[in-house]
Amino acid sequence: MTEGTAAEPWQLTTAPGTSTYSMYRDGDELVCQVGSTTLKYQARAIDDLHAWLVGQGDWVPLGASDEQKPAAEGSVEGWGRADDNPVGGWYGLRKGYRGRFGMYLPPLLEHLGLAELTHDKRNNSMRAL
Repeated sequence: MTEGTAAEPWQLTTAPGTSTYSMYRDGDELVCQVGSTTLKYQARAIDDLHAWLVGQGDWVPLGASDEQKPAAEGSVEGWGRADDNPVGGWYGLRKGYRGRFGMYLPPLLEHLGLAELTHDKRNNSMRAL
């Protein structure tokens, strides 16, 4: 398993298996590289998302969507931008690219052994381990 650093990023695949990307921790940020696009999330999202999933106690839909589109209530994406999450809003840090939390964070939690994901063509879910 890689270390999740800039020199040795985690190599991940989206839940449906349609895209690969890399992610690494840089201080208090998670840097997600998808092709030529860079997204950034608060690194505390790993622990916060895991704790939320534990509290849910069952499968939760990923609900990935772009920042400009609404997120489904009760989904990972919805929680990642909700006013009542631990950071009081968006975990995404780069304006215009704050969405897709439900696309890129779940595979990282699975890779780290914190969660289990379904890997269907669409409408995937996750739960805490």
